[in-house]
Amino acid sequence: MRISIFGSGYVGLVTAAGLADMGHKVLCLDIDERRILELREGKIPFFEPGLGDLVHRNIRGGRLEFDLHLDDDHRKSDAFFIAVGTPPKEDGRADTSAVFAVTDTIAKETRHAAIVAVKSTVPVGTCDAIQERLDKSCPHKMSVVSNPEFLKEGAAIDDWFHPHRVVIGVEDEQTEQQMREMYRPLQLSGDRVIAMKRRSSELTKYAANTMLATRISFMNELSRLCDAIGADISQVRAGIGSDHRIGPAFLYAGPGYGGSCFPKDVSALIHLGRDNNVPLEVAEAVTRANQAQRQYVLDKILSLFPGGLKDKVIAVWGLAFKPETDDVRDAPAGFIVQQLLERGAIVRGHDPEAATNFAKAYAPAGPRMSYHDREYEAIDGADALVLMTEWRHFRNPDFDDIKHRMRGNGIIDARLIWSIFKLADRGFRYLSIGTR
Repeated sequence: MRISIFGSGYVGLVTAAGLADMGHKVLCLDIDERRILELREGKIPFFEPGLGDLVHRNIRGGRLEFDLHLDDDHRKSDAFFIAVGTPPKEDGRADTSAVFAVTDTIAKETRHAAIVAVKSTVPVGTCDAIQERLDKSCPHKMSVVSNPEFLKEGAAIDDWFHPHRVVIGVEDEQTEQQMREMYRPLQLSGDRVIAMKRRSSELTKYAANTMLATRISFMNELSRLCDAIGADISQVRAGIGSDHRIGPAFLYAGPGYGGSCFPKDVSALIHLGRDNNVPLEVAEAVTRANQAQRQYVLDKILSLFPGGLKDKVIAVWGLAFKPETDDVRDAPAGFIVQQLLERGAIVRGHDPEAATNFAKAYAPAGPRMSYHDREYEAIDGADALVLMTEWRHFRNPDFDDIKHRMRGNGIIDARLIWSIFKLADRGFRYLSIGTR
């Protein structure tokens, strides 16, 4: 099939490279001229394991191209994907202005009937509104499909080629069959396509992310209870995760969820409920619990310094919201570092991929904020070490070297990966989340 994809961000670029690798002829578009020029040279604008090789292979094979505008060939595309951002507005609702701008471009540029597949995460009813807009403004019959993405940052390529499910929201059987044919290479080992109505598909995306955020927030609340009563959250996790009705996924306590999806999707679902007079009290509690967990981690740090943080040196390992990504959007480390700086601390940060983005988003380098390529350099002279992201190279550190380098002895393990090392017995003041 000939496919055009609007948006070269995380979702758009993975989708473009994935479809091209499945044999389709794909044009990926963006309004950012510099990004398009870099993509043509094979430069990936963000860190995602395996994506660079996938893009390079399909550029070489002539299946993947990048441009600012539709060319004559792709004005005749069989399918147009909308994969632009829907960031939260100030009130928490999703901003769909870019989605409708692309809709208008498709209406004006297309040369024959085609599918319009919406990958962007949009409020329920958006695809119906797109269909109505195209019916009025486009001379050709366009069939709008909701096709939400379920890609995990850091594992997107594996998720693309080995999906748990491919959700398509369609209103007619012919369009459903066309979408099934598009995804046929992913179906060789079993049927992964789940077809439903468009509104159900749109809601499925929000519901899935909110359910996962709920599991995280519940475990975070339990971790605080474990600290209060002397239980161990790791043991509790093993106990409840072994129940096949619950399962072990997304039951890890930590500093709270972040990233580009969970915070905005939970917020958007809450507003969808309010707009339709259906309060979603569980979702609202999830957001409150997430904010409380970040404060809880900060309180742990503050407890090490009853005299205050002024001029205390705090090393922070991990700045991305999760490992295997350079994404720092709504990262828990952002809240922590800003709070430390506001209280007069000197912060020394390390992250193998996210430091540049973190500096731009939260704390530029300066007299009180520094970034270090090597994790052990970040702890030289530190009064405390705070672990915020569980990158693999943090899992088995040299604690003898750490103790030698540090001025103080405080360690805050917000990811609960060092409890096995018995750090209190080695002279550290070790504080974790939900265990002792």
